[in-house]
Amino acid sequence: MSAAIPQKPLHITDTTLRDAHQSLIATRLRTEDMLPLAQLLDKAGFWSVEAWGGATFDSCIRFLAEDPWERLRQLKVVLPSTRIQMLLRGQNLVGYRHYPDDVVDRFIHAAARNGVDVFRVFDAVNDVRNMERSMRAVRDVGAHLQGAISYTLSPVHSVESFVKMAEDLAALEADSICIKDMAGLIMPQAARDLITGIKRATGLPVCLHSHSTSGIASMSYQAAIDAGVDILDTAMSPFALGTSQPPTESVVASLVGTERDTGIDLMTLRAARNVCLSLRDRYGVLVDPISERVDSDVLLYQLPGGMISNLVSQLKEQDALDRLDELYREVPRVRADLGYPPLVTPTSQIVGTQAVLNVLLGDRYKNVSKEVRDYVRGLYGHSPAPIDEDVRRQILGDDAECVDCRPADLLEPIYDRMFAQADEQGLARCEEDVLTYILYPAIAPSFLKGERTPEPIPVVRSGNDSAQRAAEVPSVMEVEVDGERFSVRILSVEGTAVSAGIERREERVPKGDVVNGLKSNMQGMVLEIRTSRGAAVKKGETLVVLEAMKMENPIHSPRDGTVTEIYVDAGDVVQAGDVLLVVE
Repeated sequence: MSAAIPQKPLHITDTTLRDAHQSLIATRLRTEDMLPLAQLLDKAGFWSVEAWGGATFDSCIRFLAEDPWERLRQLKVVLPSTRIQMLLRGQNLVGYRHYPDDVVDRFIHAAARNGVDVFRVFDAVNDVRNMERSMRAVRDVGAHLQGAISYTLSPVHSVESFVKMAEDLAALEADSICIKDMAGLIMPQAARDLITGIKRATGLPVCLHSHSTSGIASMSYQAAIDAGVDILDTAMSPFALGTSQPPTESVVASLVGTERDTGIDLMTLRAARNVCLSLRDRYGVLVDPISERVDSDVLLYQLPGGMISNLVSQLKEQDALDRLDELYREVPRVRADLGYPPLVTPTSQIVGTQAVLNVLLGDRYKNVSKEVRDYVRGLYGHSPAPIDEDVRRQILGDDAECVDCRPADLLEPIYDRMFAQADEQGLARCEEDVLTYILYPAIAPSFLKGERTPEPIPVVRSGNDSAQRAAEVPSVMEVEVDGERFSVRILSVEGTAVSAGIERREERVPKGDVVNGLKSNMQGMVLEIRTSRGAAVKKGETLVVLEAMKMENPIHSPRDGTVTEIYVDAGDVVQAGDVLLVVE
């Protein structure tokens, strides 16, 4: 019989200001609403408050017209007694691709300078090479370094493999280890085994992060407590459960009077809870009922609940919801083909988008996004298992070179060049602005020029006045995928058009079939047009690049010919079947 595990008070990381509202209200919580709540959270005695990173950076500049750096500085003022924690995607930082080392170093130094005390660093495929540079930078700034394991289930993942990864993170001088269970898949026994295994192998404090999507998280949290977990991630009850974390108040109350008592006062939490209740009412229309309920399909298909809701949304956009069961079966197939990557940003988008394309086009891997090609080439790091050779050959051909080095080793420093670009456009007021420009070059210029306006918080009133409701609902909203955000353009509310921009675009697009017209194969935003009227093109040449689910999807010329008409501009949102251009 094993010796009893020494027990000590449990620490809590509250996620309300980051993952909780990211999971339930599309990362739309505004800084003005965060600050009064943060003041109350600061009195609770949490180990940390997760308030930055993840999708918050993107959402701030894209939808809220807020400076994420200023948000961080303001939060630091009202959280003087509590560590501010951020989620960092390793070499991806808070973006969706790898950035050069000079950008990684500058970003982490700037984040620490502006107020981040704890950096939770993870990599989507658990390739520790993709975490090394950012972990080293965190050590350099003297912040708390929490190395994270992206937890998943597959034939090539096991407790033993995760413990080995924890040892690798400890060797890189991590201060603590986080088990990041983004899909809510970890079972109670697995939680016990993994926590005890990591603590025995590394001697480091262990944090468990999970989501309530499958209904298992609270049971696994209790098992983790019994196994000696040091920190649990929770959210204030109005922003808890569903695709969010278990409730802070419930976890705290369950341990009162025990040797694991958190020492957090329930009456102090009540004041914060009451503020959260009012915020939940204010933002309530953004909560998708799918995000609130237990989804047993997570246990069958091992898909994060938010990813399921996004796939449903994608099929609705393509008028193909009747093919949902096909898609459920296809996602695990694509994941297996690609070597069982954990489904977390950006691999959840890579796998999900490809599965949608495979189902809609009826020919697996006929159309492949740029990100899938890059993933298969090794530009996201080592896949957990070898990629299916037939699939690799179909995507890349026989002669394509694959990458075996650390992907960032292929990237040249870019900060000085991008600074010059930003300065030339009058955007470089400070280093933080330059970093924003580097991370989001497509939307940062308009944000930094002050041209973006915040989306209104939608309000649903009683009655059936569709015109009134259309005026109250934003033309663009986000849906959640594995805790991350995807843009969805709202075309109508009960038949009433919402976006005048879309109506104007549709006036330019001819109705019905167009001879030699090249149509969009899915809903998305026109990211780039790589041709012009009168240009000679070759069959297979990329003419238009669409962005869908944060992936770049190339549209190829079906024939040799000449481009005679172009009906869309960069930035337009198109639907499946829209004619983009004509190749005679």
